[in-house]
Amino acid sequence: MTISTITPLFPRQPVPALSVPSVGGSQWTLADQHPEHFSLVVVYRGLHCPICAGYLRDLDAKLPEFTRRGVSVVAISSDDAARAATAKEKWKLGSLTVGYGLDLDTARRWGLYVSSGHGATSAGVEEPALFVEPGLFLIRPDGTLYFATVQTMPFARPSFADILGALDYVIAKNYPARGEVTDPIDPARSA
Repeated sequence: MTISTITPLFPRQPVPALSVPSVGGSQWTLADQHPEHFSLVVVYRGLHCPICAGYLRDLDAKLPEFTRRGVSVVAISSDDAARAATAKEKWKLGSLTVGYGLDLDTARRWGLYVSSGHGATSAGVEEPALFVEPGLFLIRPDGTLYFATVQTMPFARPSFADILGALDYVIAKNYPARGEVTDPIDPARSA
């Protein structure tokens, strides 16, 4: 299988289609989400990642705060069904929707990085042969990107408390998505 090259996403532009099965048997599809303000898509590395465990437990604990702000939430990995179900149970992710089977080509269209496995992690779980690195996306109800962060490593992820605080400001002030310029930059303009 050949995986496409990374494609950058730009704020205020439509994001690629996204649909994955979720633990419990339902299909989670971005186009079917109708939040008041945003859909929050959190991409995690998979069952092998001990940092993901703590990160997603924090997200699960803060779900009521996101819901109160009109934000629907999903956590997605490229893990298979069994690994995703184990993560949801082992990490005690009670209410969090956990999607799995993120196709690596789709991950690349979302601007995500892919890593190769290097054996068992400190959690004692084997890394898959290939897996996706973390990303976090806020998508408006119209399917356009508002905010994105992608990483090449599991460390130093955005704090969900910080995101909640930012959402309060963004929603109250109708703050526009930034980073939207896609035209070539005239050096004289940036001086």
